[in-house]
Amino acid sequence: MIYVFDTSAFVILEHYFPNRFPSFWNHVDSAVEAGDIISVREVLKELSARKDRKEHLDQWIESHKSLFLTPTPEETAFVRQIFVVPHFQQMVDAKHRLRGAPVADPFVIALARVRSGCVVTQESLKPHAAKIPNVCQHFGIRCCNLESFMEQMGWQF
Repeated sequence: MIYVFDTSAFVILEHYFPNRFPSFWNHVDSAVEAGDIISVREVLKELSARKDRKEHLDQWIESHKSLFLTPTPEETAFVRQIFVVPHFQQMVDAKHRLRGAPVADPFVIALARVRSGCVVTQESLKPHAAKIPNVCQHFGIRCCNLESFMEQMGWQF
């Protein structure tokens, strides 16, 4: 199974300091090398825009930039399909539009859809929300949080 990481999943990863959790990072590196963990270019942009990044995550991202994929035409077409649903247009709020800030969520969902993968996000399903789990549920795309991802991968520490 391919797991498509959202920005929020990477934000949680930065709390696992490599010197304290080396076996954890070995598992992450192995999953990336096997192609089990992927993400999108827009997540990289969102991570780069964060001011409170931890240096070890920045270094890790720098050495794993290849996991942040450029959207394909098929993925871009699915992003358009997401925004056909008026409610899901709220995924890009006015603040993001005005600042020209990156918005990764629809691209993460599209990559998971095209690759028959599972989105990994820390967002929760909320009634009537335009959040990743809501969009995934609407389109029948698998979605889980980081802990569930680790369980599905069989990781124990």
